[in-house]
Amino acid sequence: MTDLFGAFCAPDSDGRIRVSFNKTIVVVIAFLALGWGLGAEKDGGTKIGIVDLDQAVGSTDEGKAAREELERKQREAELEIQPMIERYQTLAEEYQKKRPVLSPEKLRAMELDLTELQSQLELKQEEFQNRMKVDFERLIGPMREKLQKVVTDVGREEGFSLIVVRSMPGVMYARESLDITDLVVKKFNAES
Repeated sequence: MTDLFGAFCAPDSDGRIRVSFNKTIVVVIAFLALGWGLGAEKDGGTKIGIVDLDQAVGSTDEGKAAREELERKQREAELEIQPMIERYQTLAEEYQKKRPVLSPEKLRAMELDLTELQSQLELKQEEFQNRMKVDFERLIGPMREKLQKVVTDVGREEGFSLIVVRSMPGVMYARESLDITDLVVKKFNAES
C-alpha cells in the first residue's frame, strides 16, 4: 500500500505531501472499470465508450451553424478594423520616408500619431477578441450542456458502464471502436 501511495504522492521542497491528481484520476477510473467489470460479468461485461466533445460540437447541425455565425462575425470584425490597419501602415510608411527631412517637432508629432493609432488598434482588437469570446460562449456553452445530457442518455440507453471524454487527463490511447462521438452527434441532431 505504501508503494501505491508513494507513486501518487510526493513530498515537495517544504516536505509537504502533494498528490498528483491526474494519476489519481486515472487509477480511480481504472479501479472503477475493473470493479464494474468484475461485477458486470453476469450482465454482459463492462462497456466503455470514449467521446470527443470538441468534435461532437463541430459535427452537429447546431455546431456547424454556430461556427458559420462565428466566422461571419470574425469577417465583419476584420472588415471593420481593416481601414485602421491601412491608415496605420500608410502613416508608418510616410514616417519612414519623411524621417530624414522632417523637423524634430514634426517627427515627434508623427510618432505620437503612430503611437495613438497603434493603441487604438490594440484596443479595438482586444474588444473584438472579447466580443468573440462572449459570442462563442453564448453559442457553444448551451450546446455543450445539451451534449453532456445526450452523452448521459446514450450511456443509459446503450448500457455503458463508463464514458470518458477523449481530452480528459490520463486518456493517452483509446481504440477507435470505443469512440461513440458519431452516435452522440446523431442523437443530438435527432433531438434538436
